[in-house]
Amino acid sequence: MQHTSPRKGADISGSFLACKKSPRKGLRLIGMIAVLLSLPYHTAMAEIAFVLNSREDSVSLIDTEKYTEIRRVPIGKEPHHLMITPDNRQLIIANAIGNNLVFVDPLTGNILKRIPRIADPYQIGFSPDGRWFVVNGNRLNHVDIYHYHNGELELAKRLKYRLTPSHLAFSRDSKTVFVTVQETDRLVAIDLTTLQEKWNVATGRTPAGVWITPGQGLILVGITGEDYVQVFDPADGTVLRKIKTGKGAHNFLPMGDARHVLLSNRVDDTISIIDMQTLKVTGTIAVPGGPDDMELRRDGKELWVTARWRNHVAVVNMDTRKIEHIIKVGRSPHGIYFHSHAPRI
Repeated sequence: MQHTSPRKGADISGSFLACKKSPRKGLRLIGMIAVLLSLPYHTAMAEIAFVLNSREDSVSLIDTEKYTEIRRVPIGKEPHHLMITPDNRQLIIANAIGNNLVFVDPLTGNILKRIPRIADPYQIGFSPDGRWFVVNGNRLNHVDIYHYHNGELELAKRLKYRLTPSHLAFSRDSKTVFVTVQETDRLVAIDLTTLQEKWNVATGRTPAGVWITPGQGLILVGITGEDYVQVFDPADGTVLRKIKTGKGAHNFLPMGDARHVLLSNRVDDTISIIDMQTLKVTGTIAVPGGPDDMELRRDGKELWVTARWRNHVAVVNMDTRKIEHIIKVGRSPHGIYFHSHAPRI
């Protein structure tokens, strides 16, 4: 898009005065102004990747074309997870110890607003229909369910748990949210119509990430205290099977093809590729340093992984399944996001 008005600081009146005094000089100035006005007003910007440094209370903004940190911005106490709003216009960064949410522009990184007095927002998520916003208070042992409307949050229900609600995922119809409770080894289904528990079942040791498969809507849970993914029936929480992956099975990211999902194994330093139809591991990628959260390019060619123990982001070529770039960031990098990611299916 071309900008057709003068750039700030351009002295048009002075240029026309020069035209009167010296026609030749004036023609040169007019030509220069014409070229200036034909240029785009904004310089093209590379896309920004956001990386939350949970032990440094900051966010690293990374140039995704140059694979370098542009700047590091203080954001709040213990940022762990982040989530785009349903309209894709604002990125929410949750500061768990800071007890607040920070809304930023997902394209520029500019801070837009803060919402205070959100108790311990460790993990956050929007229901697919955009009506509900759920906050897992990992430190304060609660799950807060908010009504979400026109950018406003209204607390609808707080459910208390004995120890450390962790990750969450929603059913495709937005009627249920599934929450792992790490230190009591439980998986809970909460009905978003009644705001009450539907069921509460035992899991393997230290359950973490949750993913819902397309089609059948099976629940996959990364069992971080073990070396497998547990598969549950969404109707009643019955355990259907285990998928052996690697030690420290932790968090999921879909590959955008509605067939495969990635799982980080934090202790084994690997990423497992799981076929959601056969429920089998079809590939493994080595990513040293405690791989945690992930983001995938829209074309599926690059996987970005936060390495919690090495304070960097690893960029994996998905064709070769080898690390091609290492980007230094702050201490204990956790959540990661960029706007042109692969579909979340």
